[in-house]
Amino acid sequence: MPVFKFTTGGESHGKCITALLEGLPAGMLLRRSDIETQLARRQCGYGRSVRQRRRERMEITAGMRGGRTTGAPLVIQIDNGEWVRWRGVLDPFAGRGGGFYAPRPGHADLAGAMKYGTHDLRNMLERSSARETAARTAAGAVARKLLALLDIRIYSHVLSIADVNLVGRNPREEKALVAADKRSLRCLDARAEKEAKRRIDAAAKEGESLGGVFEVVIKGVPPGLGSYVSWDRRLDAGLARALMSIPAVKGVEVGVGFGASLRPGSQVHDEIFYERGGFRRSSNRAGGIEGGVSNGEDIVLRGAMKPLPTLGCPLKTVDIRSKKAASAHKERRDVCAVPAAGVVGEAMVALELARECLLKFGGDFIDDTLANYRSYLKRLRAF
Repeated sequence: MPVFKFTTGGESHGKCITALLEGLPAGMLLRRSDIETQLARRQCGYGRSVRQRRRERMEITAGMRGGRTTGAPLVIQIDNGEWVRWRGVLDPFAGRGGGFYAPRPGHADLAGAMKYGTHDLRNMLERSSARETAARTAAGAVARKLLALLDIRIYSHVLSIADVNLVGRNPREEKALVAADKRSLRCLDARAEKEAKRRIDAAAKEGESLGGVFEVVIKGVPPGLGSYVSWDRRLDAGLARALMSIPAVKGVEVGVGFGASLRPGSQVHDEIFYERGGFRRSSNRAGGIEGGVSNGEDIVLRGAMKPLPTLGCPLKTVDIRSKKAASAHKERRDVCAVPAAGVVGEAMVALELARECLLKFGGDFIDDTLANYRSYLKRLRAF
């Protein structure tokens, strides 16, 4: 069976963006709503621009028949409703105009232009845009469907917007996480949400943007995913890379994360007990991963998102043609996208966990994968 992997293609204002998943087992049942639900969640959140209200039209163009995967590469296409307006700029053969030359501080504009040898920053904007994360979200929805068959559930919530704490009580209870998803900032503390919204409104008036921290919680992960035998097989490393790849994410934590460096060892490591026929830990400071391997506890990850670089009051920059002072390019912008980043974080984590599950349990046909999984659980119960 080929290794599970995915890639995306397309530009922010292009005709469509696509996701291609390879290595999915045949026989997996997929519904349109499985993907559309996740795409709609990615468009959520207080502080987003009006363009996020447009429903994204999705089609699966290959790799499925009769509602089930065939084992061939699965291709998902998400159309861009604004393509008619942008065709003259981005048509692959006739596109022209629409360039800009004032790179935004904090964006890929200047570094990308120097790397790829162009003064027209349009190419950088189009591919480095967070619009690409719609394709990741669609691919992640498919991965979630596979994980659900293994009773692995993924949630996220916003921990903070700027310096406003939104944690609330019982942050990792499943009911609380489900309830948080229905709030416009996808947070646990409804009272603190009001203050965060005021901050976002004030930032919008000032032409500013705000960042924050989101947390992803994965429940039902069995012990034994990942490995310590080689650096590139460590589960925590793969999950950290997945979250760090999300645009504007500048920091990732597993478990207590950086806080572990401030505490003595007795307040960092989780004591182990044996009860009710299984191994348990007194706490979960490790975030469900020890030595690069899942330990059976909830996996807890956090991503720190910087403020978005496109501002209503643009920062100073330089025109890369004339080398004279200029104001940074401004096209369209969100004030805050942390709630949406959490949804993308779920998708990226789902894709990484699906890869790990298929590496461990294999199977070209989904029934074989599930049989291998059940056999593994049976062995663990007898351990």
